[in-house]
Amino acid sequence: MSRDQNAGRIHSIKTENSSFEREEELRYLVKNLTNQNSVQEEIKSSLKSGNACYHLVQNVLSSSLLHKHLEIKINRIIILPVVLYGCQTWSLTLREECRLRVFENRVLRRTFGPKRYEVTGEWRKLHNEENNDVYCSPNIVRVIKPMRLAEHVARMGERRGIYRFLVGKLEGKRPIRPRDRWE
Repeated sequence: MSRDQNAGRIHSIKTENSSFEREEELRYLVKNLTNQNSVQEEIKSSLKSGNACYHLVQNVLSSSLLHKHLEIKINRIIILPVVLYGCQTWSLTLREECRLRVFENRVLRRTFGPKRYEVTGEWRKLHNEENNDVYCSPNIVRVIKPMRLAEHVARMGERRGIYRFLVGKLEGKRPIRPRDRWE
């Protein structure tokens, strides 16, 4: 894979016993890999999968018997992992971040339904800020960014220095001076 448009003009690689054809796009483990290292198509397919997953559980989420907290848990447990599969490798631009937030707001708006004005009795859609107040969880972009950290560092406790360094919460002095190390 290369960012250079002219790279890869050779359409096959030949070895002693085999010949490998060049592919423009490859689907591997539910992810689309392109020769341009484009994340846009991968995010687009993840959002399609998340939308399909939402439509599968739509009857459960639209039930009036379910409490809103349970609907939020269903969203976090079933829909978000489908969308976020492989997000550790995504390098997000503002455009992709916006697309992810739009998807999340659409799912939340469908989940929480319309709101009724008490004075006039008219129904209206919830605004994004109202959805975020009810949802009370970080948005999808804020979930992705820590996932991009190495998993073992992300699982460390807040006492560990490397964890505090990565999340930007360094305070005070180190308790002891570490030994000098080669860089």
